[in-house]
Amino acid sequence: MKISTEPIGSVPRSQKLLDAMQKNAAGELSDTDFNNILIDETKLVIHKFHDTGSTIITDGEQCKPSFVTYPLHGLKNLSNDGAVIPFADGHTRQLPKLVSGPFKYNNYAAQYLNFAKQITNSPLKQAVISASAISLIYPAEGIADYPREQFIADLINEAERDIRMCLEAGAANVQIDFTEARLALKLDPSGGVLNAFIDLNNQVIDRFSDADKKRIGVHSCPGGDHDSTHSADIDYADLLPSLFNLHATNFYLEFAAEEDKIHVLELIRKNIKPNQKVFIGVTNVISPKIETPEEVRDTILLAAEFIPVEQLGTTDDCGFSPFADDRSTAQDIAFAKIAARIEGTKMAEAIMNLPHASN
Repeated sequence: MKISTEPIGSVPRSQKLLDAMQKNAAGELSDTDFNNILIDETKLVIHKFHDTGSTIITDGEQCKPSFVTYPLHGLKNLSNDGAVIPFADGHTRQLPKLVSGPFKYNNYAAQYLNFAKQITNSPLKQAVISASAISLIYPAEGIADYPREQFIADLINEAERDIRMCLEAGAANVQIDFTEARLALKLDPSGGVLNAFIDLNNQVIDRFSDADKKRIGVHSCPGGDHDSTHSADIDYADLLPSLFNLHATNFYLEFAAEEDKIHVLELIRKNIKPNQKVFIGVTNVISPKIETPEEVRDTILLAAEFIPVEQLGTTDDCGFSPFADDRSTAQDIAFAKIAARIEGTKMAEAIMNLPHASN
């Protein structure tokens, strides 16, 4: 049996790329010149992924404005006064608000996948945003002539299309980013919001065949941004029993930053279903310290005491830059952590006499 290892998705953008994004948005840089910079920066990131020995890579989300708002970028029926997400260090992020219907995505994740396929033949993983996250843009006061029920029906169609286009374009895996899961429990400790989110996301996942579901995963974490989080104070004991009710096959969980790892591993062992696989985070993306391969190895060996090896994989705790303007982690540090994850996973396999995963 092998231990699969995969990145979450984003890596920090260069200042050159961020400057180009701003100038293009302001009309000071042509689309052609901007596209050339995107190609160059994505090539650099993909080459760095190759250098780490990663067998499954991403484009580092270099072309996305953020992991959550990419489908909305450019839509005209939004205002800027949507839900506010507070983080532990005091900074906030604000979602847009839908002001009229009908609702459709303006961008689909497959466009980023197809862009990266022009650069590499390596297996590519593609992240998409959850339907539950996008559901937060519908205003509490409602929209005249566009009831919430119709919005949710349109949203489910669009979320399905976002995933299906990636699968049809040849994504090795499609990862649904569900970082609002823990946040839902912070906003509503009763679990009502979380369970509504899980029901909504299952309505999307259930539209896929069993074969497709084997290529669909869910990422959950306490929401890393600018080296802070929005919901790390929520105990996994309140989340995991519900999270593993999602009908996905693969689960990518923040783990390296958890203080009580035994507690989390016991919860995973208790709640994971036989057909599910959990990729535990072995690198802490909000810490500047670069884990050694030996530390990664020891984390995996500990996890293997609680999780069957055939259901265990490794990943990073989160993307290294889910929002394009987050440069709190240097790109070189991000890739050093990814390299440590790859090497540490190989070392754990060697101890367990496992051939390295080809994914």
